[in-house]
Amino acid sequence: MTKTIRNRRLRYSVVMIAVIALVAVFVVRLVDIQVVQADELTTAAEQKRSIPVTLYGTRGAIEDRNGVALADSVTRYNIVTAPKLVAGYQGTLGGTRLKKISVDQALAAVAAASGGDAAAMRKTIDDDPKSNYAYLVKGLDVAHYEAVLALKVPWLYPERQAARTYPTAAATGNLTGFMGTDGAQAGLELAYDKCLAGKNGSETYERGEDGVQLPGSTVTKTRAKDGGTLKTTIDSDLQYMAVQDIASAAQEIGAVSATATVTRAKTGEVLAVADYPTVDPNDVDATTDKGAYGSRALTDTYEPGSTIKAAIAAALIDQGKASPTTRATVPYSRTFPWGGQIQDAEYHPTEQLTLTGILRDSSNVGITELGESLTAQQRYDYMRKFGLFEPQSGITYGGQPAMDYPASPQWESQTNINSMFGQGISTTAMQVASIYQTLANGGVRIPLHFVQGCELPDGTTVDAPEVTGQRVVSTAAANDVVKMLQSVVKGGTLVGMKPISGYNVAAKTGTAEVADPGKGYGSDRIISVAGMAPAEDPQYVVTVTFTKPGPGHKFSSSAAPAFRTLMSQVLEKYRVAPSTSEASLYPSTW
Repeated sequence: MTKTIRNRRLRYSVVMIAVIALVAVFVVRLVDIQVVQADELTTAAEQKRSIPVTLYGTRGAIEDRNGVALADSVTRYNIVTAPKLVAGYQGTLGGTRLKKISVDQALAAVAAASGGDAAAMRKTIDDDPKSNYAYLVKGLDVAHYEAVLALKVPWLYPERQAARTYPTAAATGNLTGFMGTDGAQAGLELAYDKCLAGKNGSETYERGEDGVQLPGSTVTKTRAKDGGTLKTTIDSDLQYMAVQDIASAAQEIGAVSATATVTRAKTGEVLAVADYPTVDPNDVDATTDKGAYGSRALTDTYEPGSTIKAAIAAALIDQGKASPTTRATVPYSRTFPWGGQIQDAEYHPTEQLTLTGILRDSSNVGITELGESLTAQQRYDYMRKFGLFEPQSGITYGGQPAMDYPASPQWESQTNINSMFGQGISTTAMQVASIYQTLANGGVRIPLHFVQGCELPDGTTVDAPEVTGQRVVSTAAANDVVKMLQSVVKGGTLVGMKPISGYNVAAKTGTAEVADPGKGYGSDRIISVAGMAPAEDPQYVVTVTFTKPGPGHKFSSSAAPAFRTLMSQVLEKYRVAPSTSEASLYPSTW
């Protein structure tokens, strides 16, 4: 009996020890889980149910002078899913009756609502069925996004993002540039990317086992910041007109490309920079001419031809070396001691011309005869002050020529002569516009600019250009040249251009030969007209340039109709008061 009791006590003790040991194990494990590994396990649990979401900072708009959007950001939506949660479910699929819905039925409905591809969606899911994240369709507008949302598929999640749109399309594509998969690619988008770009933020939310977001679980980690608004001086309506004008003219005369600029004479504000051909930033791939991705008016250099003669005439008058009535005996050609020769565009007997007549007839020989009274350094310095041979200080735009010229001209004898009629030197169309803005503004050059600045979300403005004026020639010299240039329209190389009723116009033509590398000058030409109106008090400067026009259009007179059309539109649009009297001209001959 005693032995039996002893055995029972032993068994009881063993059982108790085993129970205590087991409890101890559980206690140790519980402590390990709830205390030692608590942080690690909590983080792991959160990672399994916490879903990260990018908060997109909106890219700033690019606007014209009136606040019209040239480039803007719009909301687009991606539809994403967690493939491991994709399964059939009970739902209405946008209808009213509850029913069992298969995965394929759901995907077919999503494809119909979004315009996507059901087969491609299914493949995405099947390629990595245990994944927590996969795109099903990207870039939906609001209407398509709402149509998908109405289906109430439990394992679909919207992801908001910003997309770029260009309301003025190709009309301003040369200026705005465009965005690509790697960010800003060209134009103002690239030049002012730092200010325009928003900064993305992030947030997380938690979802349950059924994949549905848990209410109140969203936590913002980093707030998104929107980009600034780039404000330009461009008038989008006028820009559209200018593009249409030069495109129509270029096609008519068979030119390879064309540019036009419109500038407010008193402020240096550029109202239009038109290019043909140009890029539609909404459909960049449709543009096969890569040169159209930017603005040839800003980036392409060419020999300006006779438009430079107005600057030489102004320098002569400013230095007291000539007046509008200074006389010259002008033969058809000149031969120089080194064997070089120049000639005028058309044969003529020896003429008795004033400086005014030299500009009127665009005489190469005449401008060099008088221009030689200035040293090469003096002419070079005046050209620099007019805006040649240096970058455009008021314009930030990729691809502009470096223009890193030396302080003194490195011209051999022939180039020294040819430079006076725009041969052997290079300019851009915008630099030519700068010459004529200076003359129209009484001899004060204001750096041409088409950006006012970038306004940040807090209201501060950055990247405003420096536009302090610089006197280039005296007011008298500038006014004399403007008055002289009216003779070009009244009886010179633009005499065939139909007058602009009610307005006196001052303008100059240019016909430049195009050099073939290693072969010298060929038969191709670049023709242009630069001018201002009304001549007695110039308000606006217009330039047009056409590259390599077809047969029968090798002279600048073929550029005149486009100049007249655009200048007429400018004067009408801005309600410029007509001239009150006929032009008073200097004598052209003696």
